[in-house]
Amino acid sequence: METTTQQQHNAAIVDQFTRQAVPFAEMPNHSDEEAMRLTLETIGVGPGDRVLDVACGPGIVACELARIARHVTGSDLTPAMLEQARERQRQAGLTNVTWDQGDATALPYADGAFDLVVTRYSFHHFLNPRAALAEMRRVCRPGGKLAVIDVLVEPEASEAYDRMERLRDPSHVRALTPADYEQLGRELQLEPVASAFYRLGMDLETILRSSFPNPGGADRIREIFQAELEQPVMGVGAVREGNGVRYFYPVTVQVWRKP
Repeated sequence: METTTQQQHNAAIVDQFTRQAVPFAEMPNHSDEEAMRLTLETIGVGPGDRVLDVACGPGIVACELARIARHVTGSDLTPAMLEQARERQRQAGLTNVTWDQGDATALPYADGAFDLVVTRYSFHHFLNPRAALAEMRRVCRPGGKLAVIDVLVEPEASEAYDRMERLRDPSHVRALTPADYEQLGRELQLEPVASAFYRLGMDLETILRSSFPNPGGADRIREIFQAELEQPVMGVGAVREGNGVRYFYPVTVQVWRKP
């Protein structure tokens, strides 16, 4: 049974991503071709694969996977995100994708139902990333693969980075460090098979326009980035660009095999 804390956090996620659904889906950075190419190559999806995309959002990754895989299922907690995903599928003319509403820590699928289970840009929203990865493991067949694509921060940058991201998106919990990913794989007895890294560039004002921080949060974030330009502490490579600020999310692609 869900705890009150989990229920409250899920409500915060649905609130944020109901409002973010359209701008998130339309932001070009989230469909960056080079990042997607690297992700698909690292995951190694095959034409016979049955794939699950956990916390699929507006279906960006799911639809790209569906161009290769036999069938893709996208699951997300937020109905508004699934509406965007269905529209993306329709526009792409894909017939091998289905969508389900569901919680990443209680997936409504049988053990071993999928050959490949992926999730992108979601782990930093989970109160319990281990529980989410354990569910991904459960629904993956023996010998199948699991892939997590998300922010990767160094330990010395994590406190400052998380503080900024919680201001920008109150549903953010914590970005994982390299040691966190290693520990998760080890605890769940997963075999690491591939990894990759990229930096996803963002214009500060563009992302603030598509975010819904609490009152006063946007101005506080601008102040944080002005300080970051003088003394970097978040590990995001912030630079001045014209009259604005550009920064770069550090993203890892972690792929494991289930024994």
